[in-house]
Amino acid sequence: MKRCRSSALLLGLLWMAIMTGGSSTVEGVVAARFQAGAARVDLTPPAGVELWGYTNRSGPAVGTLDPLYARILVVEDGTRAIALIALDLGRPFGKRQVDLLREQARRAHGVEDLMLVASHTHSGPVIDDLEEAEVVPPWEREALRRILEGIGQAKAGLVPARVGSGMGQAILGHNRRVARPDGSVEMLWRNSTGLQSGLIDPLVSVLRIDPLEGPPLAILVHYACHPVIFGPDHLQYSADFPGAMSETIEKAYGSPTLGFFLQGAPGDINPLLDKTTLAENAVALKLEVGRALGREALRVARSIVTEIPATPQIGFLREEMRFRNRWDVEKLQAQLPLAFGPRLAARYRRYLTEWITAPVTTLLLNRQIAIVGLPGEPFVGLQLLLKQRSPLPVTLMTGYTNGYVGYFPTLRDAVAGGYGANTIVTRVEVGAGERMVDRGLIHIHRLLGNLP
Repeated sequence: MKRCRSSALLLGLLWMAIMTGGSSTVEGVVAARFQAGAARVDLTPPAGVELWGYTNRSGPAVGTLDPLYARILVVEDGTRAIALIALDLGRPFGKRQVDLLREQARRAHGVEDLMLVASHTHSGPVIDDLEEAEVVPPWEREALRRILEGIGQAKAGLVPARVGSGMGQAILGHNRRVARPDGSVEMLWRNSTGLQSGLIDPLVSVLRIDPLEGPPLAILVHYACHPVIFGPDHLQYSADFPGAMSETIEKAYGSPTLGFFLQGAPGDINPLLDKTTLAENAVALKLEVGRALGREALRVARSIVTEIPATPQIGFLREEMRFRNRWDVEKLQAQLPLAFGPRLAARYRRYLTEWITAPVTTLLLNRQIAIVGLPGEPFVGLQLLLKQRSPLPVTLMTGYTNGYVGYFPTLRDAVAGGYGANTIVTRVEVGAGERMVDRGLIHIHRLLGNLP
């Protein structure tokens, strides 16, 4: 009888360990605990690589204004480790490269999965969706190697951590689509008046992750605005205003704190003075805008009281959705050279597929914070829709996450038209953006256990 009671007690302890995500020992159960580690690696290519974002540049990069980094945060709950990687790039790497990096991180460092979020700077190197691994440019191979190394550094530096969140406000941009009385849309690329004429999200969401003692490990700042302070006349690598924001945070706190920029849903949001020329002192404006965002993030971060999570748990789901191409693929064959010119038409071959695969990625931290990543350029209305419908106190949408398949307008914007709403850069079928929001919400509810 004693043996049966002992067996039942042991089974009970093992079950408690499984349910809490902890580990069992002869003496008892060690509860799960939230751990975090951070690292930063330099991704800046050598001069000579073509720059992302504008088709009318006069040539490739001639040098570096400020470095392009990958800031890596690894979080763990005792059962799984996930890496959140903020990239100073125009978009994440191609699917083949992301899949390879994921597998390498799993084998080498025990990191189960990755969430790569690009800032969308238009002063970073071009990245294509490459079909063959052997044609990956040397700078990409080196960047991926460094990211893998950084994942290892962050994983090796895991420490028990506390978490907190807060919100501020900054109006650094405007909605570049202005609705006319007749229902049509006029594109307003620059807005020197500062008067708002469309939907924006002014919230600056800040996550602060601290060790049990000492300065923060990471300050994560979420905001939605295109990093296009620089225009096509700028031929140096730069992280644009997100880089200046991160630098402001890191200088204020000192080592080892890292400042992460998590790009939101800026598909229709431009800085007030976008594409500022070098003659108009774009370098100074980049610093001014980035430091303003950094100061607001610091104000919020310093007010946050971090806590040891009551329910240490890392949830993660990654799901590939399929959408039809919005356009007639045969007609695109003829239109691409006319739209982009012979040189760039070959790059946009990915537009010539009838079906488009779009991964939706959801990270849940301690049942309180959700980050839903979309692989392209969501319009800000989708970000607001996600936050409105989420059951959690903090829900962030990131664009340019784990892939890039163009713009995601809302249904309303797709009907109204304008750049990014009904142009060739909008590849996915109408309504795809709302369907991805739905999928992110389903992920959140599944991870919370609300959908058995």
